[in-house]
Amino acid sequence: MALTPSTMLPLGSRLSAFELPDGNGARYRSRDLMGSKGLFVIFICNHCPYVKHINAALAPLGREFGASGVGMAAISSNDALSYPEDAPDRMAAQAKALGYTFPYLYDETQEIARAFNAVCTPDLYLFDATDKLVYRGQFDASRPGQGTADAADIRRAVKALAAGVPPLTEQIPSVGCSIKWLPHSR
Repeated sequence: MALTPSTMLPLGSRLSAFELPDGNGARYRSRDLMGSKGLFVIFICNHCPYVKHINAALAPLGREFGASGVGMAAISSNDALSYPEDAPDRMAAQAKALGYTFPYLYDETQEIARAFNAVCTPDLYLFDATDKLVYRGQFDASRPGQGTADAADIRRAVKALAAGVPPLTEQIPSVGCSIKWLPHSR
């Protein structure tokens, strides 16, 4: 597995507003997904082993973060023609099978991934209620074949946000599979 590290968008960066469909075609806007405390956006896909490693932790996080006032959305930006496992119908089936408690959105043009400067799956972004980035980094220290995903890093970030304290000072880049770019986009 080739590792691609996240770009670590500068803290304080503004949320790039988006409106995207889920795998069933229902459309969601970032402003409607924002909780009273903020919004957690995670770029994922169906086929990546790094995402498969954390999948079981995602649905419970949606419930937990929602109770803390933090909305959540997952976005797949992969080229679904070259990677059919990441096509919208497969995304919808995956979200249902895993019991996702948040929308799993499809970024067909990859415009949103570029706006976020997302490069890997998983790539995580936590914004406060004023649309400012307060966390970008790893889900936790586990990796496929090395421990169980416990979401320790993102949980700490959400707890800090919910408590109104400054962002975590130590933020370690996420690593995973590269986003599968359309042939003409990168």
